[in-house]
Amino acid sequence: MKLTAFILPRCPYCLQMRELVEELRAERDELASVEIEFIDESAQPELAERYDYYRVPSFFLGTEKLYEASPLWTRAEAKRRLGAMFDAVLEKE
Repeated sequence: MKLTAFILPRCPYCLQMRELVEELRAERDELASVEIEFIDESAQPELAERYDYYRVPSFFLGTEKLYEASPLWTRAEAKRRLGAMFDAVLEKE
């Protein structure tokens, strides 16, 4: 499966998300099968406009939004939600 993730290079939530994804992958071998294409929305605004989201990082499977970050989440909550996103993806395989 391939996820599309919209990010901004200097966004602190995007940087944290990358760290959390690496932590989850280190903890769960099965996540190695999930490919992620990271798209800088500032470099590809025409592509970003085709997707329905407000905040970065946001993850999509096709056009289905699976994750959209919130500045209100703690690091632990963001990790929990990313884990749940990966679980949903793996269930669809």
